[in-house]
Amino acid sequence: MRKWAMFPSVGSRETQRLGFSAIALCALVLEAATGPAIAAGCSFAPQGEGRVTAVIDARTLRLEDGREVSLVGIEPVVPDSPGVSRTAALSAITSGRDVTLHGDDDTPDRYGRQPAFVFLAGSGVSVQAMLLTQGDALVAATVAESDCAATLVAAEASARAAKRGTWANSAVIKNAESAGDILAGIGRFMVVEGRVLSVRQAGATIYLNFGRNWTRDFAVTIPKRMVNAFGAAGILLKSLENKRIRVRGWIEAHGGPRIEVLRVGQIERLGEN
Repeated sequence: MRKWAMFPSVGSRETQRLGFSAIALCALVLEAATGPAIAAGCSFAPQGEGRVTAVIDARTLRLEDGREVSLVGIEPVVPDSPGVSRTAALSAITSGRDVTLHGDDDTPDRYGRQPAFVFLAGSGVSVQAMLLTQGDALVAATVAESDCAATLVAAEASARAAKRGTWANSAVIKNAESAGDILAGIGRFMVVEGRVLSVRQAGATIYLNFGRNWTRDFAVTIPKRMVNAFGAAGILLKSLENKRIRVRGWIEAHGGPRIEVLRVGQIERLGEN
C-alpha cells in the first residue's frame, strides 16, 4: 500500500475545530472564486450513498455499512515534517456526514475499496474539489472525462494561486534542475516544473530530458504508444523541446529520478515559453 495509509488520524478537538473552519472558507472560495466551473464537473452516475463513520487515510473513507471508499482523481499531499496529518482536512469535511457516491465504474480496487467521486448529501461540489481548493490534495491526472478533469485542475489552480494549504510552501513544486531534491522523494507523488532540454527516443520509450547528464538528471519517460494520444490533444512531443512544462507522477529511480507519463493530463505546458 502507499505510504499515506500510515498517516495518523485526527483526534483533537482543536484540530477538528480548525478543520470545520476550513470548510466554511472552502465553501466561500468555491462560490466566489471558482463558482459553476467546479460545481459542474464530475457528475457521473450514482453509485450509492451512506454515512461516513471513519477516515482511514488521506483519501479513504469507511461508511456505516462497512464499505471502504477511495476518492478518485486526487493524490494526498505527503507531509514534509513528522506529525503532520493530512487526514485532518478529509475528516473535517466528511466525518459523520451523509454522502453520495458517483462514478463510471464501482468495481472495487485490489484493496477492496470502491473508487468514487464523493459528494456531501445535497452538495453539488465533490469532496475531491473541496480538498483541492483548500490545498489539501493534488490532481492525480487519472480522470479521462474532460469536464471532470478540468474541474479538478481548476480547483487545484485556485489553491495554488492563493497559496492555500500545501501551496503556501514554495517547495511543493520541485525544480527539474534539482535532481537530488526530487530523488529524495522516491515512491512519492510529486509535481515537477522545468524546461525540457531535449526530446529523444530510445526503442519504445520517448525521453524528455531536463539535463545533459542522462544518467543522473531528472527525465520524463513516455511510452511510444502514447504519441497518438498526445497528438490528439494537440501536443507534439518534439515541440516540447526548450519549453517549460509541469509534470506530475510517481518518482522512480533509474540512475537519476524519473516520472513515467501514461496519461496526457500528467503534462501541462506553462504560459509563455
